[in-house]
Amino acid sequence: MKLNISDTYNKELPSDDNSENTRRQVFNAAYSSVIPKKPSNPILLHSSKELAKELGLEIQDLSSKSFLEVFSGSSIYPNTNPYAMAYAGHQFGNWAGQLGDGRAINLFEINHNNKQWAFQLKGAGETPYSRQGDGLAVLRSSIREYLCSEAMYHLGVPTTRALSLMISGDKVLRDMLYDGNSAYEKGAIVCRVAPTFIRFGNFELFASRQDFKNLKKLTDYTIAHFFPHLGKPNKTAYVNLFREVTQNTLDMIIHWQRVGFVHGVMNTDNMSILGLTIDYGPYGWLEGFDFGWTPNTTDKQNKRYRFGNQPNIGLWNLLQLANALYPLVEESEPFETILKSYQKDFEIKSLEMMRSKLGLFAEKDSDLKLVTSLEDCLLAVETDMTIFFRLLSNYEKGEPLRGMSIVKDAFYDSDKLDENIISGWNDWFKEYDNRLLEETQIDSQRKKAMNLTNPKYVLRNYMAQLAIDDANDGDYKLIGELFNLLKHPYDNQPEQEKWFAKRPEWARHKVGCSMLSCSS
Repeated sequence: MKLNISDTYNKELPSDDNSENTRRQVFNAAYSSVIPKKPSNPILLHSSKELAKELGLEIQDLSSKSFLEVFSGSSIYPNTNPYAMAYAGHQFGNWAGQLGDGRAINLFEINHNNKQWAFQLKGAGETPYSRQGDGLAVLRSSIREYLCSEAMYHLGVPTTRALSLMISGDKVLRDMLYDGNSAYEKGAIVCRVAPTFIRFGNFELFASRQDFKNLKKLTDYTIAHFFPHLGKPNKTAYVNLFREVTQNTLDMIIHWQRVGFVHGVMNTDNMSILGLTIDYGPYGWLEGFDFGWTPNTTDKQNKRYRFGNQPNIGLWNLLQLANALYPLVEESEPFETILKSYQKDFEIKSLEMMRSKLGLFAEKDSDLKLVTSLEDCLLAVETDMTIFFRLLSNYEKGEPLRGMSIVKDAFYDSDKLDENIISGWNDWFKEYDNRLLEETQIDSQRKKAMNLTNPKYVLRNYMAQLAIDDANDGDYKLIGELFNLLKHPYDNQPEQEKWFAKRPEWARHKVGCSMLSCSS
């Protein structure tokens, strides 16, 4: 296994001068050097061949001893210096101070085909930022992260990637529901890959300590390696950096809304500076369409990170980043202008996204009303979001009274479709039909476009839980089946039709199938 090592973060940014791996506050440093904990008996469960190829790895490398050792943390790749990043953040709207990579260890960076990639192990042991944790991860959360990272990529959603999933051979003690019932679970390690794992919180840490010298170093590094088109670092470049981060973040969230994905923990330390979906904890896809749904048990009461609030939280988090970058610019007006444009841009892009889901190509003034009316119908009775939009592509112009029959399989309880609800749906299909008559595309063209926007298959929580249950019993086949299914989420895949179905009733309140805790 040969990699083109090209470390930058741990060579160009300041290091922690304390080499002891003890929990502590770390000052004047962007990272701390850390050696992963050696697992007792690592076994590779699955790896992403597509990603491996993109990284310059050969298929035979994935089954090699060196791959197993390096990406389980058993050995260090030659001439590299693993490290944990230092960052801070706002968690559930409250300032949390120093956080950092508590169970993530960055192995190295490579350059392949003029692309920079950082490799990171999650669950490979404690770091100075582990606080009360052990730095390890369990199999259930690792399966969810591994599958979701690659599923999101194939959905076309900006995301970090996952190269490999391994079990460590060690047991990890966890209180899954935070109810005092701790139990030992299988330990696991995921190798995550991204151009960089820098978060909003990296900037917040230096700014909160008024360490403007290192704040500038970090920002200049970010521009040089990931936004080089912005030119030499200066006040204008810093503002333009914020503008691009804002745009990338908004685009990411629009994609989340398009596929019905709810992140669950949109803390500022979980916000990528590149606008990538990062840190897959208690995430989920909408089953029934519901602006108020959150997958996170910790957020059950306040629902800060609910589906409908994600765009607002994106804006709130960007405000915190603006506050962190302000000392480099010392003018608030440029940041305020960009943040105001986010609100306008969201309204525009959200409507564009909904047009694409509805198969509308032209822009009409009535489109917002059509979308709002649809949302009212979807909320009137429990309606599966993924199935509804996928079935809607089968609608043919001129037959509004057939609309309900086309999407009937998206309703969870047909008995709740009373006369008023049915009347509301029929009225909406009449509106939709009139709007489609203003389009020039024929039905087949519209269907093709809609099916490239509305996925047929998403990683529903119950699906992941089935794979987890099997894996806990030593059967890992379903991990591979779901991985392959989710590589082609927009294709029909007739042999996999069983996964194009509403959540089973047994999964409605089952642990791991509805809401999830942050325990991992």
